[in-house]
Amino acid sequence: MSESNKQFIVHPEISTIGLRGIYLIVENIVNKENDSVFQSYQKSVLKKAYEDASQLDLKEDPILKGFRSLHDAVGAPNRKNLSAPENLYKLLIRNEGVLPNINLLVDIYNTISIKYKLALGAHDLSKIDGNIHLKFTDGTEKFEPIGDSTHKPIKAGEYSYIDDNNEIICYLDVRQVKKTAVDLDTNSVFFVVQGNADTPLAYIEEAVAELVEQVKKYCGGQEKIIGKIE
Repeated sequence: MSESNKQFIVHPEISTIGLRGIYLIVENIVNKENDSVFQSYQKSVLKKAYEDASQLDLKEDPILKGFRSLHDAVGAPNRKNLSAPENLYKLLIRNEGVLPNINLLVDIYNTISIKYKLALGAHDLSKIDGNIHLKFTDGTEKFEPIGDSTHKPIKAGEYSYIDDNNEIICYLDVRQVKKTAVDLDTNSVFFVVQGNADTPLAYIEEAVAELVEQVKKYCGGQEKIIGKIE
């Protein structure tokens, strides 16, 4: 299957939990370590987010609470499964307004995630086997998260992004995997921009537009929306 023909398939049970999202492919990109102009933009976004965070109770923020409600809906304990944006905010607070540089693509989507409090992820399209399914797990899936050298057991009934090889590429809106991690050789990307019942589709579309603008400005490429959940 060619990369451009990969499909994003939403299974019917997902409609019951209040998940919203937009999913896209960006092809023919050139990733880099960093970019000084982007770093200036990122610095201004993180400065505002850090100032806001000093007055923010993360547990009471409506968007972040929406992710907690998603986890509750599938029985995934929030104590162990904070959403990606909430984890980023905790890291931002701990590092006094700074996020570590990973590579330019990752830094771009982390910055948009912080700005909009949405769960963003990027996956190397060439490393995804077949199509991408958003569905409830059945417990047989393979899951090897970034930063871990072993497969982790998966419970049935928790939503995840899963490829045709039954490998999780993103668990809930929480953890991505080593298999599809974006690096400097990546030239085609599957992006997740996920919200919840407290994020209207128009709000997610605004984040997607800024994500695409930043990616194309600094890394080039052509985008294609391959899925929406309203």
